[in-house]
Amino acid sequence: MADQKTFADDAMQYAPQLFSGALRLTRNRADAEDLVQETYMKAWRSFDSYQEGTNLRAWMFRIMTNSYINRYHQQQRRPQETDLGELEDLYLYRRIASFDQSQLSASAEDQMMSLFTDDEVKKAIEELPEAFRIPVLLSDVEEFSYKEIAEMLDIPIGTVMSRLHRGRKLMQKLLYDYAVQRGIVKAV
Repeated sequence: MADQKTFADDAMQYAPQLFSGALRLTRNRADAEDLVQETYMKAWRSFDSYQEGTNLRAWMFRIMTNSYINRYHQQQRRPQETDLGELEDLYLYRRIASFDQSQLSASAEDQMMSLFTDDEVKKAIEELPEAFRIPVLLSDVEEFSYKEIAEMLDIPIGTVMSRLHRGRKLMQKLLYDYAVQRGIVKAV
């Protein structure tokens, strides 16, 4: 097992990524700083439970995600519910015909995403209900596998897949609404 000095050196390389993830979770710089500090304190205290040779980054993100959930959402008795039944699958992609075809060439997904500002994409992510936002951030931004996300959130892989599907579907709807507001597409 690594000693605490080696562990600290190894863990500190992930500070920028953890802060970036914490900022996306909390949406507040001071809260993000507190969350990262809490993550490192918990990791330091329990470094002996870390299994050397496993994914240290994923372990740190799990500590951070669990700390966030415990700190900010334990007081809620019931998770926020969102009715996505009326949203069809691939909402944005089915409306691709209304986009200016000269803007869509090689990779339709990459070209379509380039039509939106970073602020619009960030706002769409922030507007997602908590149950969907965290899995979307961990998968699509931090690039963790479904298995890693399931372990971090202590939920089954099927639940991760369901929340990602529903979260991405809601994001498509939000981005489509932005595209309509900006006149990129005509409302259908």
